[in-house]
Amino acid sequence: MPADTLLLDFDGLICDTERAAHRSWELLYDRHGLVFPDEVWNAMAGRASGEAYAAQDLAGRLGRALSAAELAERRAEKARLAAAEPLRPGVARLLESAARRDIRCAVVSSSDRHWVLGHLERLTVRARFTEVVTGEQAEARKPAPDLYLRALGLLGAGPETSLAVEDSAVGVAAAKAAGLRCVAVPGARGTRPAVAAADLVLDSLEQLDVPRNTAKVASA
Repeated sequence: MPADTLLLDFDGLICDTERAAHRSWELLYDRHGLVFPDEVWNAMAGRASGEAYAAQDLAGRLGRALSAAELAERRAEKARLAAAEPLRPGVARLLESAARRDIRCAVVSSSDRHWVLGHLERLTVRARFTEVVTGEQAEARKPAPDLYLRALGLLGAGPETSLAVEDSAVGVAAAKAAGLRCVAVPGARGTRPAVAAADLVLDSLEQLDVPRNTAKVASA
């Protein structure tokens, strides 16, 4: 899959913060003697509205709304766990390979900017990305294509010579809706069937090799 621009999701792909998110909800449900359901996680994964979805589910099981303190504690637990997550296998190699081949890289994430930038700095890879496009920069977050379209506009890139890399069904849907080819690499809590709509599904970014696109794209 040759490309001159790589557009990478952040949560669950560059860094498996999704594992931290899942564990934080698992602990909150457990404190109430409940099991965090897989179907709830599958419905919320990759969505900016995920917290509200899980909170509504748990509130329904408890028969009361969650308190602000409970939600704050859950977020703090997620942040604590996420701060210990390294780059996912293959990320460093992919970024180094892209730099050697003069392939531009950008992050395209539904998450808030402070979250994404904070982790990119912690992981010392911020400088590898020409653009970091986050949830606040578009009318709608994934699965809408808006964030990808915003990234393509900022980069002056065309979808036909760009490649999206995602870890969730929501992300794959956003990339495909933007007219992009998409490679999917499920995270620790993901599955291959969930991202089957991608053009290619891999078990690890270590398996992904992206040559520089040298084809001439015909003008309309």
